[in-house]
Amino acid sequence: MADLSVFGVTATAGSLRGPGVTLAHAWTPEGIAADPVTNGAQVLHLAVAVCVLNDVYREARALGIEVRGVRVEADGGFDEAWRSTGVTYRVEVDGPSAEAAGRLLARVDEVAEVPRALRAGVPVARA
Repeated sequence: MADLSVFGVTATAGSLRGPGVTLAHAWTPEGIAADPVTNGAQVLHLAVAVCVLNDVYREARALGIEVRGVRVEADGGFDEAWRSTGVTYRVEVDGPSAEAAGRLLARVDEVAEVPRALRAGVPVARA
């Protein structure tokens, strides 16, 4: 996996679980490890990473694909006005064949809610 920028994060679970803050997770008994989470930009990127990780487990179950572990890296930048210049993510899955992993990750990219919301544009307003 690539080096992360100052805004990059990882979310890991199962056999690929790494260090970090533990978050409870319905699909894995030991939870997710999130690292690092020290600023708002990382929290935004972590939302993408956790959503994708969760959906890998959910969609694998629906497709009958065994997944032993997942690692998602999410990163992105911001312009001088602190507008996001985009978020990219990478996924490593332990368990399925390369063909099954490809099918699974294509499905996850279609259905993952947080990436879909960001792609569509998200208005944010103070209440």
